[in-house]
Amino acid sequence: MEKRGQVWIETVTYTLVALILIGLVLAFAKPKIEEMQDQAVIDQSIKIINEIDSVIKEIGERGMGNKRKLEISLKKGEFEIDSKNDTLIFFLEGTYMYSQPGQEYQEGDLNITTIEKGKIYEITIEKEFPNYNITYSGKEESKKILKASTPYILLITNNGGTTNNIDFELG
Repeated sequence: MEKRGQVWIETVTYTLVALILIGLVLAFAKPKIEEMQDQAVIDQSIKIINEIDSVIKEIGERGMGNKRKLEISLKKGEFEIDSKNDTLIFFLEGTYMYSQPGQEYQEGDLNITTIEKGKIYEITIEKEFPNYNITYSGKEESKKILKASTPYILLITNNGGTTNNIDFELG
């Protein structure tokens, strides 16, 4: 009878030790995994903004009426087409510190700002288009594109004119 009780006590003890070890591993690994995911999202967003910049330059050179379709995926963060300031903006809250907090960082034509809020960092990536008049659906308004499980289809059109009007639409 005593041996049966001892086996159960050992089984419960080993199970508890295993659960504690799994918990400890997750406590240390999960924040690092989230940080790496945030870094990948930022790198992907920089790539998307540079790709949009390339498309704008291409359709700008090819003349009025030129149109391109671009597929963009947002798994985290938000993307804004700011027509009033002719700027594209990506915003992310995460655990990854991309640049020195409180200081603006230039990466090519991109302005990147990191703001520290406790253990969370707010990262803003901006690309200005001073030589183009950016619009959304033909209007000087802003459009925010939020994270989604399916990719967005972004239509970019050169509407020409003296201000080099580049229009964005979601397809």
